[in-house]
Formats: sequence, C-alpha cells, structure tokens
Amino acid sequence: MKISKADFESMKAKYDKEVKKGKPAKGKKGKDKDNQTSWIFVDRGTLEGLLAKADDNPTVGGVQFYFTEFTEEMAEKVYPGQAVAYTGQMALVMRSANLKENKLIGGEEDEYEIGGMLCPYICEPEPTDS
Repeated sequence: MKISKADFESMKAKYDKEVKKGKPAKGKKGKDKDNQTSWIFVDRGTLEGLLAKADDNPTVGGVQFYFTEFTEEMAEKVYPGQAVAYTGQMALVMRSANLKENKLIGGEEDEYEIGGMLCPYICEPEPTDS
C-alpha cells in the first residue's frame, strides 16, 4: 500500500521517540506495547514493484527499508477497525533507492510503501524452512 511522505514521517517520528530510544512502544491511550512484532512478511509483488523503479544494475538499485511504528491514524488506514491492536506495532516502510558513490539516493518523494503481514497478529502458520 502506498503511503504519503507525511504518513511515513509520522510513523518514523513515533518510532524514533520510543523504540529507537530503547523505550517501550506506546499503543492506543499511551499504554506500553507488550507484544511487539516477531516478523514481517513482504510479498514479492511489492518488492519487485519497488525494484522496478530502481537502477537496473544490481549493485546500484535496491530497496531502502525503514523501521517505523504504527500511529493510531496509520493503523486505522492499513487495518480498518483494528487500530487498537496495531497502534504501536513495529512496521517496515520501503522505497526504491540507488547506491551511488556510497550514498543512498531515495526514489521519488512520495513513493513510500507499507505492506506485509505482521506477527502478531497474523502468526499462523509459523514460517517454516520447507
């Protein structure tokens, strides 16, 4: 799901204020989040879509992943009716990027994507090696 730069920045700010500083994430009503994300699955279509916007050279083009946290507003947009559960959960926001002269150059300004399945709350079945 594409998200705006403003949505990305609000999610990143929440993460930076809480989890990045070693503090507990805060859920709805400021309550500590005590069941944080175990894993995030991102489907191939999302990744390929982002890679298609990056440089074709496999040592230059790629995907930039940002650690973020669901704000109440973004939780409601992504998981309508389930914002209480997802507010404060870790999330990955992605965008296409290119590495040139050891500097990351992001894709288009508002080309941020959020997606995937989060555990919790979608943990069954557990990923396997087979």
